This record gives sequence, C-alpha cells and structure tokens, in this order.
Amino acid sequence: MSKRIAIIGAGFGGISAAALLARQGHQVTVFEKNEHEGGRASMWYERGFSFDMGPSWYLMPDVFEKFFAKFGKRPSEYYTLSRLDPSYRMFFGDGAPLDISSSLEENKKLFDALEPNGGAKLQTYLDQAEYQYDSAMETFVERDYQSVMDFLDWRLAKEGIRMRMFNSLDSHVSRLFSNDRAKKILEYTTVFLGGNPKNTPALYALIAHVDFNLGVWYPQGGLHAVATGMMRLAQEQGATFVFNAPVEQILVSDGKASGVRVNGVDEPFDLVVSNADYQFTESALLAPEHRSYSDAYWESRTMAPSGFVLFLGLDKRMDSLKHHNLFLQNDWFAHFEEIFDRPAWPDAPSYYVCAPSLTDPSVAPEGKEALFVLVPVASGLEDTDAIRTQFRDKIIADMERVTGESISDHIEVERIFSQRDFTERYGAFQGTALGLAHTLRQTAILRPSMRSKKVQHLFFTGQYVHPGIGVPMVVIASTILSDSIEKQYG
Repeated sequence: MSKRIAIIGAGFGGISAAALLARQGHQVTVFEKNEHEGGRASMWYERGFSFDMGPSWYLMPDVFEKFFAKFGKRPSEYYTLSRLDPSYRMFFGDGAPLDISSSLEENKKLFDALEPNGGAKLQTYLDQAEYQYDSAMETFVERDYQSVMDFLDWRLAKEGIRMRMFNSLDSHVSRLFSNDRAKKILEYTTVFLGGNPKNTPALYALIAHVDFNLGVWYPQGGLHAVATGMMRLAQEQGATFVFNAPVEQILVSDGKASGVRVNGVDEPFDLVVSNADYQFTESALLAPEHRSYSDAYWESRTMAPSGFVLFLGLDKRMDSLKHHNLFLQNDWFAHFEEIFDRPAWPDAPSYYVCAPSLTDPSVAPEGKEALFVLVPVASGLEDTDAIRTQFRDKIIADMERVTGESISDHIEVERIFSQRDFTERYGAFQGTALGLAHTLRQTAILRPSMRSKKVQHLFFTGQYVHPGIGVPMVVIASTILSDSIEKQYG
C-alpha cells in the first residue's frame, strides 16, 4: 500500500532512501535545509576553483553497482569513474614518500622493501581481508538488527571470532607486520572510520581488501557528482526534492509520526525518515517525551573526529602531490590521543590532502591547483578565529616542510571549515564530521536504532545507524531500511 513519506535531509542516506522507497511505489518528498543535494558532500565554487566539501574517496564500487542494479541501471549511466594509479601517496615524518599502486604486484614489492617477506605477508593479510569483506557483508553489514537476539546469533559469534572482530585492528596488523610504515599503511583507514587503531575492531581490516583489491576510484566532478546522479535516479522513480526547506518539527499524533513542519507550514505524511544527524533530530525536532536517547546517552558516546578543513586555490601546480595524499607523523598515536583521550588541538597532527586537478582538470583553472586539506581533530573543541588562523599556519608550514614546495605565497582562494561550521550547516553534534566512532561498543545493535523507540512510523538512516560511517555504509543503511519498510507496509 502506497504511503506518503517525508525524508529529512538530501545527503546520501536521504537520496538513496528516496530512490528505493519511491521505487516501491510510495509518494516520497525530500526536504533539504541547504541549497542543494549531497549533505556533507556539497561543493564550493570560487573564482574558477571547485572544491568537494565532504567525502572525497570513492571506495567499495561493488556497493554502488549493487544499488543501481536494483533499478536496472549502472553507475556509468549517471557519472563517470576512473581508477586512480597510484591509489594514493603517503608522506611520513621523514624520508621519501611511498606510493600505493593500483597493482598488487607493485605493492608486494613495496612491502618486500619495508620488511623481510613483506610481500608474502601482505598477500596473507589481503587474503584474510577479502574473506572478512565477503563474510562481513553477508553476515554483519547487510543485516537488520532489531534486537539484541539478532546480534547474538551463533553464526555471528562464530564468524566474529574467525574474523577477530573482538581484537583491535592494531593488534591484528601487528601479528604479521613489524615495520612502522607497513603498519601505518594498513591502519590509516581508521581515520575514515572515526577511530583509533587501538580501539577499532579488527573486523575493519577488511578495508585493506577495498583499498588494494577493489581499488580507489574517482567520479568526475567529485563525490557531489555521485549525489547528483543518485538524486536524478530518485527523481526518475518519482521522488520530489525541496531545497531551502528546513524541517522545524516532526509532528506526532497518538504516538505516531504524522508529518513535518517546514518553514512554518504543517505537511501531513504517513511515515517520516530522518537523514539529519540523529542527535539533532531528537533534540531539535522532537519533544522530550518523544526522544529515544537522553542527553546523557549522547554525552557518553565516543564521537568520531571533527575536521579542520582548508580549501586552497593555488596559482600553481603542486608537483609533489598525487590525487590523494596522506601526511603521517612519526608518532601518530599522539595525535589519536589528542582526538579521543585528551581532546585538544593537536601539536603535530597527521592530515590528508586531496589534489583532484591531476585527475579532473575542471576543478581548477589551467596551471592552477585546488587543494582540500583535512586534519582530524577532536569533536567539541573551542573554535575561535584566532585558533583557526594559528592552526592554519601550522598546517601550511608543515606541508611546505614535507613537500619542499612553497604554498603560502601562491594562495589565490582560501576558506576554513571546521567545528562550528559542521554544527551550523549540518546540525552536527559537537561539530563531528562523521558521527559515532566505530568502536566495539558502538557496532551493529549497539548503534542507535533505525526505528524510533518512542514514536511509531519514525525512522532513521545515515551514518549514526548500522552499519555506520562512509558513503557506501550509508547507502547500505538506506537499503536495509527500505527493505524493512517494504516488509512492514508492503
């Protein structure tokens, strides 16, 4: 039976849910507070430069292929992909940078140079990671957890032990590798999961399979182009998108979601799906008696990092950079401690730099460079203009030191985006860029529920619910949710 469904937020979760639910025959309207689709995957345009403001890595291409296949489509019908080679470059505190190739054989040679039998160890590690990936997708990830009993399934426990889910990623990597650089290559992905290698479950070693085997890809136009393509798919299914339309309240009647208030107007709906940040939805859009989680609950959670983001338009090219670049300090655990254990603006941070003009000339004028610089920082820090300026100078100076190239004298366009911007633009709790960190205590059934515990007909998608952080995971979350709604409402 067709339902009128309101979706709050046109991020990847809202867009993918809209496409799937509209395909089921429901009347779907997506309300987005900002001016265009994408959520955190928005764009900033300035003086001929184009900047992806959010996610910039296209990983797990199989997830996108599976999503589009549900509609009899392929991603290539909506955006253009190219595989990156090298996948990324890694700068360390000292010494020459290392390039991670799209060729496994080249990467095995690299690991052989890092430690004895490094290539064979890498193959062993990747074989395990491939098994983890295939098994986890079927057993853990693409699964609807509605109760603790779903998580305590004997098969889940057996697979969890086999995949060393209950160990840390750092201990898992250290079983095979002793070289510091080799370990960092295999552990850096915890930054994208919002965690620390010492408390991120070893299950996420599966990302190595994504990295080395499935490859790192780039959609022309950036990740925002993927959001635009998915929105076009949703519109083809009949979904409607309304922009500059902030939802001010979720309407509740007799314990059921009955609509939304948008720009002061009450709009009736049968079901409501929120892709807005979970804590924001509950604290700002629901009355206290309708909230499933208390303020104390949110304060006790381990939040993923916020981000200090620099957008730099340079009047020259950066010859030292590849498309994706990771700048890792020798003592990177000190940075993790400043994110999770003793929150502070880091003294010697590791960071990420994207230089997409190498792959996509459209993002910068000819002969110029559009840089996206991301420094993971603790959520909830004081974020003043003075702090921003000081930290900005520190990062640029470090980039100049490591690359040996001048940057500060070549900046034409510049913008800083950090804690207070994430809160203002996206309603992010404590200014987090990613949501809840992927710790063992915040995995699967231990993440916030897709279904409101207090309000019937109210659902959630996005990075807070299972399976968690990352564009592919959010798309999977919407798939799980839409399947559940189809079973419940037909």
